[in-house]
Amino acid sequence: MTNEKPCGYVAIVGRPNVGKSTLLNHLLGQKISITSRKPQTTRHRLLGIKTTENYQIVYVDTPGLHQDHHNAMNRYLNRTARSSLEGVNVILWLVEAPHFTPEDAYVLTTLSPLQTPTILVVNKVDKFTDKNLLLPYIQEVGSKREFKNIHPISALKDQNFTELEMSLVQLLPLGTLFYPEDQLTDRNERFLTAEFIREKLIRHLGAELPYRITVQIDSFQDAEKLISISATIWVERPGQKAIVIGKDGAMLKAVGQEARQDLEKLLGKHIFLQLWVKIKKGWSDDERALQQLGYFEGNR
Repeated sequence: MTNEKPCGYVAIVGRPNVGKSTLLNHLLGQKISITSRKPQTTRHRLLGIKTTENYQIVYVDTPGLHQDHHNAMNRYLNRTARSSLEGVNVILWLVEAPHFTPEDAYVLTTLSPLQTPTILVVNKVDKFTDKNLLLPYIQEVGSKREFKNIHPISALKDQNFTELEMSLVQLLPLGTLFYPEDQLTDRNERFLTAEFIREKLIRHLGAELPYRITVQIDSFQDAEKLISISATIWVERPGQKAIVIGKDGAMLKAVGQEARQDLEKLLGKHIFLQLWVKIKKGWSDDERALQQLGYFEGNR
């Protein structure tokens, strides 16, 4: 059929905090996936859809695969990442030069039984002024699995993205579009709003507290010129609630202001945002509580 073009699903996988969500945002040319320097920022499977005149690539952003299974949240993240590999046309494995960590080795073990065509993407190559120091790393990691292609990139400097995308297109089957040409993601505005709020919390708070926080949208009222949003930030203990609110409410105010600014760029309207902080003891290690808060496989 003349209207067929390369169309398919590409899973972006890697260890926690290797830059998968940043890579997705760069490939799309627009931010839909939240990012931070802290591992396990991504908690849900999220699709980023790129459609051109010649192809449609549906990128699957996944939580980082990791060896820590000590609580319900960690087990959920790994199940979500593994299930995201099912049925995709291409796997894009992201590593960061010059490191190959035990977590990278764990990802490799997960990929080993899969026959899905895989592309190795080596990020942060802009850090190497002497490319001869980079080649041994690429050769070493490139020998660990059969790859269709290996692409050194710099997400920070937008280097080599066109070449990477063309490699992906060549591996996709011909077909009709899975999604309308103007659709950017499979997630709705309520989901993206909760994620943008959580991103600001992660960036403002200390090392451990972000993993004991989740965000739930209570109301989302979209009028002609204004979107009114009410959201609850769930924590596990009273001390955490006090930290999130901050002295005289300063922390919560800063989080709200930054989230509102990002949401206005994303949604194209003025935003009225109300944030509340509540306690749900032990929610991150409670399978039932996770489901009530929107954590379940196949979450759309």
